[in-house]
This record gives sequence, C-alpha cells and structure tokens, in this order.
Amino acid sequence: MNTRPPAEIGARLQDVETPALLIDLDAFEHNLRRLADKTKGMGVRLRPHAKTHKSAVIARRQMALGAVGVCCQKVSEAEAMVNGGVPDVLVSNEIVEPRKLGRLAALARQARIGVCVDDATNVDAISAAAQSYSSTIDVLVEINVGSNRCGVDPGEPALALAQRIARSPGLRFRGLQGYHGKAQHIRSFEARRAAVAEAVEKARDTRALLARHGLDCEDIAGAGTGTFAFEAQSGVYTELQAGSYIFMDADYARNLGEAGGPVEEFVHALFVYATVMSTPTRERLVLDAGFKALSFDSGPPKIADLDDVEYVAGSDEHGNVRVTPSNRPLTIGDRVRLIPGHCDPTVNLHDWYVGYRGERVEALWPIARGPGY
Repeated sequence: MNTRPPAEIGARLQDVETPALLIDLDAFEHNLRRLADKTKGMGVRLRPHAKTHKSAVIARRQMALGAVGVCCQKVSEAEAMVNGGVPDVLVSNEIVEPRKLGRLAALARQARIGVCVDDATNVDAISAAAQSYSSTIDVLVEINVGSNRCGVDPGEPALALAQRIARSPGLRFRGLQGYHGKAQHIRSFEARRAAVAEAVEKARDTRALLARHGLDCEDIAGAGTGTFAFEAQSGVYTELQAGSYIFMDADYARNLGEAGGPVEEFVHALFVYATVMSTPTRERLVLDAGFKALSFDSGPPKIADLDDVEYVAGSDEHGNVRVTPSNRPLTIGDRVRLIPGHCDPTVNLHDWYVGYRGERVEALWPIARGPGY
C-alpha cells in the first residue's frame, strides 16, 4: 500500500480528506446481516462476489455470518483474498493465459480454488497447470443463460465440456455457472423474474442431461443482488453470488419490487465524500470528485440527503452540481456524500475505505484490488 489513508481512526467525519470512499458502518452491517439471514432461510449457500469490495476484511466478515467463501473475477483478486485469510475462492470467469493459470494452480495449494470454463482447450491448459503444481482445481462449466457474454450453450455443449473436465488430471468437475448479468438491472419485478425463470430452465435441463450421463452437479452457481431471491427459490441454484448488496449503488436502487415501489431490503452504505471547491454561479457548484473518484458507466452519482441538488457533469477532478438559486444549501468547504451510480468500478478507483459510525471514523480498510491482471 503506497498511499496513506485520507483520515485517522477517531477523526471527525468532517475532517476526512476528500475525495474519499466512505462506508456507513451501521448501514453496511444491516446489509450484511440481511442477506445472510435470508439465505439461511432459503436453503442455499452464499458466496458473495468480492469484485464489489476487493477487501479480505469484508470477505471475512461475510464468512463470519455464514458465507462459504467468495467469488471474484481475476487471479490477482483471488490471490488477495487467499493472502487475506479467505480459504475458498471461485474465480467466476474464464482464465486462459498460461502464466495466470500457473498462479491459479499455485494458489490451489493454499486454498480451495475454482474456475469457470467454456472451451475445451482451456480445460486442457488448466489441467496441465494443475499437474505441474501437483494441485487440484475445481472447474465449473459456464453456460450462457441469457447474458450473451461468456458461456457455452446449455445442453450438449455443456455436457461435452463436463465430460472432458471429469477425465482431466488435476481437475474436479464441480457443476455449472449460470449467471444472468443482464437480468440484474431489469427494473420491472415481473420482467426480472421471467428472465431468471428462463435461466433456471436452462440450468435445470442441463443438470438433468449431465445426471443421465453419470455426472453430478455439486453446485449450480449464479445470481446477483437484483435477482438472488428468484434463483434461491428455484430449487436448482445452490450458490448465490450477489455482491453489490453490501453497498447498494444508485443503479440498483432504481429496481422495483413486487408491489411496484423501490426495493428497500438493502440500504445505501457506500458513498464518495466530496467537498465544495467552487461556487462560480448562482445555479452551479463544483465538487472535488469527478471521473477519478467515481464511475459514470451507470450514470452520475446522486447526492445524499439534499433535495433540488443534482450532480450533472464530471471531468477528471471536478463535478458540476446544479442548484436552485433560491435554495443554495451549500457553500465553499461544505461536504457532501455522493451515492455512486455503480459501486464496483467506483471502489476500484480508491485505495482505502473510511468506515464511520455517527460522526467519527471507526475503521480504515485497505482495498486490495490488485493489478489489472
């Protein structure tokens, strides 16, 4: 860690240097408990996605409440989790480069490691890496259940890969990965449920085909913050991979519940703390948080706690905020909390979490996002 944290434990919240990534610890702990309790009652396992938080500290807190481990997307993230004390990590993605496969195989000597595949030559390469390190790697066949990203077609293509894994030295066939990413942000409750129902059918039919050929699916994994309840109730999915629930960004908050109103079971816990650095006109303020502090792929952030104040445009180090001339609640030096549009890539821009309770800093957690590889 080459950067110093933007605060000290015990400091007043208003003294935190900005822009900074804040965690409201009361809200965060509510979210942790909420999903942990729900999954226990649903008869499924929780394997939260660590690409959201990139923190072994948070991963261990999730496991303390019953999570079986975590999943992540990169070898560097898996290494950070294992080095931080997490004993069970699934890389819910395809890893194909030889050096990365070597690192993955080496990591499998320290912890239970899984990975996804959608190609026969990749199966052979993972097997070779596992044999060279005398390790065993769990492998899931990723099936395309609607996201049209990675994944083979359900049915016979998945069977062929599963059979290849089962006969490959150093590998253990573990089951299917069926994550429907596109369904997570479908606003309508019924449309989300219908999209997941199609995914469930593809996973169920593929599981039955594998069973007829003597292959048991220990796990059928997937689900996210927007759909986990549907997969959990399906009787098909065994592991849920929700990640953003711990923070709840502005985009997930736009999803609607069964009654037609906002989904309210999780609350906003992650904020980018920013300072008003300029008031150039009666209608406009400028914050010190722009593209280097926030991800804009899901739209601009929302400003917490204030009405008639809108973050309208960003640049590298600046954020333009529109205010009503007759109601200017902010002036130079004032602080605001910004709710990111998309939490995962926003976290990736920071080195530290500043955890606060009330008006005091209580925790400083490093973000172990690792290099891009």
